[in-house]
Formats: sequence, structure tokens, C-alpha cells
Amino acid sequence: MPLANRVANGPNGDIPAVAFSAMIGVPTAVQHLGLGIPLVPKEESGVQRHALVSEPALERAERLANLLASIVEGSDDVIVSKNLDGIITSWNKAAERIFGYSAAEAIGQPITLVIPEDRQNEEREILTRIRRGERIHHFETVRRRKDGSSIIVSLTVSPVKDAHGNIIGASKIARDITEQKRTLEQISILAREAEHRSKNILSNVQAIINLSQSDTSERLKEVISGRIQAMANVHSLFVETRWIGAEVSAIAKQELAPYLEEGHDKRIVMEGLPTVLEPTAAQAIAVVLHELATNAAKYGALSNANGRIGLAWSRTEDGQLALRWTELGGPKVNAPERKGFGSRLIEGTISPLGGKVLFDWRAEGLVCEIVVRKSQSSLA
Repeated sequence: MPLANRVANGPNGDIPAVAFSAMIGVPTAVQHLGLGIPLVPKEESGVQRHALVSEPALERAERLANLLASIVEGSDDVIVSKNLDGIITSWNKAAERIFGYSAAEAIGQPITLVIPEDRQNEEREILTRIRRGERIHHFETVRRRKDGSSIIVSLTVSPVKDAHGNIIGASKIARDITEQKRTLEQISILAREAEHRSKNILSNVQAIINLSQSDTSERLKEVISGRIQAMANVHSLFVETRWIGAEVSAIAKQELAPYLEEGHDKRIVMEGLPTVLEPTAAQAIAVVLHELATNAAKYGALSNANGRIGLAWSRTEDGQLALRWTELGGPKVNAPERKGFGSRLIEGTISPLGGKVLFDWRAEGLVCEIVVRKSQSSLA
């Protein structure tokens, strides 16, 4: 059957659903799509009369019906109709693509075919409002596909009337907004994450400033700048992992880079399993390694040509991350009478993470052990 006939004819195929004016011979309206109500115009008195259809008017009606059918079938949005009992009476190509049911499978079935069990009450409310002649505008809800998966849709539902003004069903337009909603949710998550990280960065910078001291303003500026640069370095690693975190080995290579390139002998030996730290813990470890390396370059194993450093990390029995910094071959070390600024900074950086720091000032060199609780690290 031609496309126009499928739209313009009633379900019995013998009574046009397009009414014409006997006075001027032109279509008055295409009143329904498969809702089973043959339409005949009536005079103002309400008395029905037979339609007088001229051949040119019939051709125009067929062109209009073809146009309407093409619009419905070519739409990217679901366009379906149902009667007042909620039975599907038409089902376009977009409905087939989005919901997974063919027109043959869907037509004649209740519209609840695509409504999840926990949202069945929505359909009852929609039908109640349609019977009152109300239109539902852009109602966001969830619908179910043939394969059982769910999609988020924006629904517009309108009453459909016959030639006498009686409500005989409803037309539904549904737009799949699943990806749009996911994108918005991702943007919201990223915005919250950015806010959290910004506050975290500022908090860390404030802590660095509060814990930093020096004899001169220029020296203080240098100290603070170096510690903040350590944080900036580790942030470049976060970008590479999309803010998942940073590996201990990558952090260490960044902070110890100047000493890894010196000479042919390995002055720094690193050993440990691939270990990814979450951003908060990674920032802390970066600052700590920067502080240890700076101290070693001034007073410890990196202050002469023979000194060496061992950096090892492992996992404790209870799942915590243990990091050990060992200096050898440097000047003889004497235990300080009181904690220096560097020691206080390291402890002040690790303690908020629930971690612990142990300094062992051995004659052959400093040994610093750091333990970070499991919630701050993830071992790959």
C-alpha cells in the first residue's frame, strides 16, 4: 500500500481519515494515524453529510499525507501513538531503532512494553491527564529497551482528537537524552573534582608556607618556590593519568632528576613494585622527596662525590605503603638536638594523611621511613 494510503486511510483501508470540505473541495485536516476513527465533516448544525471529493483535492490530500508520513518516518525522535487504553497504534523508524522493537512487534501491544516496572504509575497519570485534554511538556523519565537496558528520554505527550473534538488517544514524541545527561553528569563531577583539588592545592601551599622558614627573605622565597615546584611537577603526572594519581617511581624520577644524570655511576638506586598514589598522597610524597633531596644535596649523601641514596617502597602486611630513604657515603651525620624545618615539614605533610614518619640519624647517613595508610594508595 502506498505510504500516503497507510497514513490517510483508516485501519479498515476503505474510509479515508482525511476529511474534505464539500463547499471548496480541499482537505480540512489529517485527524489521526491509525486510531481507528473514520472522519466525516459536519455542518455547523452538527448534522453529518457525505464528503464530496474532487480528483485534484484527493491528489493534494495524498501529497500532504505523504509529506506527513515522511516527516514522522524520517524523524530522529520517537513518534508513536496510542489509544486511551494505552495500546500502541503507530510506531516510527526511530522507535524501532531506539527501543529495539519492530513496528510489527510493538503495534497492538500496551505502551508499558517500554516502561520499567517501577515507573508504571507514570503511564496511568499520563492517560488521566490526556483524557482531561492536557498536554505533557518535556517530561524527563526512564524507558526500557528490548534488550533490557535503560535510556533517559524527554517526553512530550499530546491528546489526539477526532473530527468531532472527542479525545481518542495520544501522540508521543520521545527524545533519547541518555548521552546528554551522562555528559552533564560528567561535567558536574569534574567541576566538583576541580573545586576539591583547588582547595586541596591551596591548603597544601598554605601548609608549605606556614612550615617554611629561613634566615633571609630571599632564601625563604627560594625554599617556598622549590616546594611549590615539587607540587607543580607531580600535577603534570596527574594530567597524564586523567587525575587517577601518579606512580611513586615517576614522582621520584622527577624530584631526583638532577642527581640521576650526574656521572656514570648510579648515585641513586630505586626499587619497588609499580605503585600508584592517589593525588593527595602523591602531592605529599613529591614534597617529601623534594625536601629529602634538598637536604641531602646540602648536608647529606649528595653533598659530595661519593654519596649514594637508596629509595625503596613496598607493601606492608596490612596493605599500607612503606617508603624507605637511605643515605650512604656522605659526611658523617650527627643527630640534631632539635627538629629542623625540613623534618617538621615532612611530618606536617605526612601526618594529615594518617601516615607516620621515622628519622634515624645514623653516622653513615640519614634513614627516613614513611608509612602511608592504605586509603591513600593503590598498588597495581
